Amino acid sequence: MIVALGGNLPGPYTSREALLEAALKAFPEAGLEVVARSSWWASAAWPDPAGPEYLNGVAIVRTDLSPAATLAALHGVEARFGRTRGEPNAARTLDLDLVAHGRAILDGALVLPHPRAHERLFVMGPLAELASAWIHPVSGEPAFRLAATARVGLDARSIAKV
Repeated sequence: MIVALGGNLPGPYTSREALLEAALKAFPEAGLEVVARSSWWASAAWPDPAGPEYLNGVAIVRTDLSPAATLAALHGVEARFGRTRGEPNAARTLDLDLVAHGRAILDGALVLPHPRAHERLFVMGPLAELASAWIHPVSGEPAFRLAATARVGLDARSIAKV
């Protein structure tokens, strides 16, 4: 399973990086075992680059939860770290996206793989760093190729190696 992490507000933490590290440490309590994770990537806020810069990364996670239960667990972690849902694309402490759950392809209340992750360099860059040969379940394209052809967040860059 692949989870994208991001945020541009540190909340009560000293930095965005500290908040994202703490969120990763909270995954096991939610039934999510972090198997591997990327470095942190920075990119300008979108759609308004005047907002605080985002920090993003990707984690490969193991779980026995169903896709819907996994998403609910991720939303629980977000809430624990001060995420409130309001205006789309608003600044936030923590955003956890379920990018893929195995090879599942769903097109209902939950869409898998994530319908826009393949377009985002701040998701595909960290994923290519972590698992360059991962194959998108719908397009059949590997992560490294999706990173090379991403159309959103083209300023994304790795800033903190793990």
